[in-house]
Amino acid sequence: MRVRWVWKSRTYRHPAELAKMAVTVDHLSGGRLEFGIGSAWAENEHTMLGLPFGTAGDRADRLEEALKIITSLWTEPRTTHDGKHYQLKDAIAEPKPVQTPHPPIWIGGSGRKRTLRMAAEYAAVWNAAGGTPAEVAEASAVLDRHCADVGRDPATIRRSVQIRAGDDLDALQRTVEEFVAIGVSDPLLIVQTDDPVARAERLAEALPRLRQIG
Repeated sequence: MRVRWVWKSRTYRHPAELAKMAVTVDHLSGGRLEFGIGSAWAENEHTMLGLPFGTAGDRADRLEEALKIITSLWTEPRTTHDGKHYQLKDAIAEPKPVQTPHPPIWIGGSGRKRTLRMAAEYAAVWNAAGGTPAEVAEASAVLDRHCADVGRDPATIRRSVQIRAGDDLDALQRTVEEFVAIGVSDPLLIVQTDDPVARAERLAEALPRLRQIG
């Protein structure tokens, strides 16, 4: 079983600190970490913590710098980065991850110009926060074009989508089938209810048949 660890909001921590935390999880899990990251969306959490939220462009800038820093710290003996938001000079990060060259990176978001471009450059998995199959398919095609621009085989990036799951298991199966038909390999079931434990137990009943799809 893989260990999926999502940095809910990259803006809460310096990328070097996050890189070190992720390596700890990778070692403790025996090299089973899958590392999720995005540009941040919860403005209310930033407000209550007194952290700058910034514009969408600001957050994309920070995400791009963070990806460069984190992957460098995971793979290079020393890292120097002179960016707008982060500066490192001959930074050492040891030990390196168990996985080589580094843990698989999940990038969440569907920004056509920048987020999907970063996914083409860095992601093992691209995750869409929702949308219809047609919308996800359109964004996936944009990702394919970015892959062509950077010289990467788009088949090396798994596609994932978040699905708000209700109690109707037949409807859920149909929804998953529609996403699988457009190339989604990693559907994530999101539980939003007053009794999440009961809902999760109900959804667990559908897992055997969902695993057989595709």
